[in-house]
Amino acid sequence: MVEGRLELEPEVREIFKLIDDGKNFLLSGGAGSGKTYSLVSVIRQVIAENPTIKVACMTYTNAAVKEIEERVNHKNLNVSTIHDFLWDNIKHFQKELKEAIITLANDENITRIKINDLNPVPDNFFDDLEEKIKYKEFVRIREGIISHDELIIVANYLFQKYPKLNSVVKDKYKFIFLDEYQDTSGMVVETFLTHFKKSKRKNIIGFFGDAMQNIYPDTVGNLDAYDDDVIKKIAKKQNRRNPQLIIDLANKLRTDGITQEPSTDPNAPNMEEGVVKPGTLLFLHSNDNDISKVEKFLEVNYGWDFKNSKDTKELNLTHNLIAGKAGFKSLMLIYDKDHILSFKDRIKNYIKDKGISTDFSENSFGEVINTLQQGKTGPDLKKVSPTNTMQAFIDDNEELFNYAKTLNYSKFSKIYVDKDQLLDDKKQDEDDENKKDSKRDSLIKHLFKIQNNISLYQNKRYNEFLRATDFRYKITSIASKRTLKENIESLIAVGDKTIEEVITDANEKGICIIDDKLNDFKEKKEYLYNRVKDVKFSEFQKLYEYLEGQTPFSTQHKTKGAELDNILVLLDNGGWNNYNFEKMFLGTASESVMDRTQKIFYVCCTRAKENLAVFFHSPSDEVIVKAKDWFGVENVISIE
Repeated sequence: MVEGRLELEPEVREIFKLIDDGKNFLLSGGAGSGKTYSLVSVIRQVIAENPTIKVACMTYTNAAVKEIEERVNHKNLNVSTIHDFLWDNIKHFQKELKEAIITLANDENITRIKINDLNPVPDNFFDDLEEKIKYKEFVRIREGIISHDELIIVANYLFQKYPKLNSVVKDKYKFIFLDEYQDTSGMVVETFLTHFKKSKRKNIIGFFGDAMQNIYPDTVGNLDAYDDDVIKKIAKKQNRRNPQLIIDLANKLRTDGITQEPSTDPNAPNMEEGVVKPGTLLFLHSNDNDISKVEKFLEVNYGWDFKNSKDTKELNLTHNLIAGKAGFKSLMLIYDKDHILSFKDRIKNYIKDKGISTDFSENSFGEVINTLQQGKTGPDLKKVSPTNTMQAFIDDNEELFNYAKTLNYSKFSKIYVDKDQLLDDKKQDEDDENKKDSKRDSLIKHLFKIQNNISLYQNKRYNEFLRATDFRYKITSIASKRTLKENIESLIAVGDKTIEEVITDANEKGICIIDDKLNDFKEKKEYLYNRVKDVKFSEFQKLYEYLEGQTPFSTQHKTKGAELDNILVLLDNGGWNNYNFEKMFLGTASESVMDRTQKIFYVCCTRAKENLAVFFHSPSDEVIVKAKDWFGVENVISIE
């Protein structure tokens, strides 16, 4: 046997048998199976056996990139996100990139790549483009800028059309590994398993992941479409994380044929004196939806500590369900429930759909509404009027609507607001690094910068504070340091100050200077800025704590990959029709809803290293019966 392979775990030895035969492979492992450990073992052994070849490893987040880079530090290993890998390998082919974008824009089956007002897009459209085609966090196709979604489509097109491109990449990387494969686009998988075959060059593609942890839409989910001739599948059944009761529950939820078993490693986290820990598994229910009573029950009877966000989390399906409890409801309503903006989009779409060519650039939003409504009755008037939901919001916010009607339509119509601009990049705890390409808008980023200064100073991380504050350029003497100390300490006492007051205060004190990005935001998104500026800064501080992982709250999607001692899962659909926990228990959901709900529930349950509790508000008798089957009769408890 090749040197070093005997020490490898059995599944990794199986992988190397396939590598020796020139076969692509998939390692499937459930939660806590140590897939990343296996991935790192494979990379290290590949490099040991092939010290001069280059190896590529792609994963889903920058945090995972950092983790793998730290575990395997080698000059021949390139670790990146999938998007960065694809862009790095196509960005030099500018002529082909331009041709691809134009072809795709003219393809009626491709909806994500379009150039408004041009149909068809002429072949010479990019001839006068002075800049190269670029990949950024936003999309402006007219200017040759593509974003994440467009990159996947363009890359797939190029690898399909140009076999030579497949050869170039295969020559460069003899081994390509994809971590968390289930969360990537089907187009990416198609590139590596279908288009790569257009080239006769040899390389190995290895996938690592778990189909049951596929909880994001528009992703490949599994590799069932590819048979054994294309990719060989290996199952990793051990579970190193969860106690026995949670492993048993998780196995009842799995649908892919893998039945997990406790690790045989006596040093595994879920082992104690050579025996797997039993753990605690609870199904709690009541007719009262007071979550504080649930928390109190767990604190008093089981010793949970919801103030310790590193050990204990409460998982909700949506940010909306968390916002009120975590203290940032006003900001959430602004970014997610502004129906004046919804009405603006209704008007904008009407103008586009009807092909109205009137120049409204000098008109206010109110004037545009009046022009479109003038002379219309019945169904025609309804199309340019608010819906019932929009009208209810407008009636409750009459002053805000009157203000919106005074705004220049051309500028107002371009405002795009999404809750990701408020909530993107939530950390699981303070030690996690933010990922690149944040969707947060310039205002929220600026507020984060202010609060980061405050937090660093309050936590006595003075060197980091000095590097973060804009005042650092003014530090020339002991006296200037004293001034900085006075300025930051006066800024800390925000009291009832509004967001705008704190922005102004931080700017005047030199702590965080108002920059071009914020000024540009105020000018282009005046409506949104004016809504946010009057919210108390203390509410933003609550949002900051939540996003930095300093609260016991998390969404069920964002906890993926995390592991904590105590997990409380709240089984509330939150008005989201894509999920239905009651029908999941009863087995009556449609196939797609059942699949999504069961997977998100599986991911939540398997985060727990010690204790798991789920809470169901007013379950039916049938749900209780199923809960007793899954959780055990003695673990189904009514809280009154």
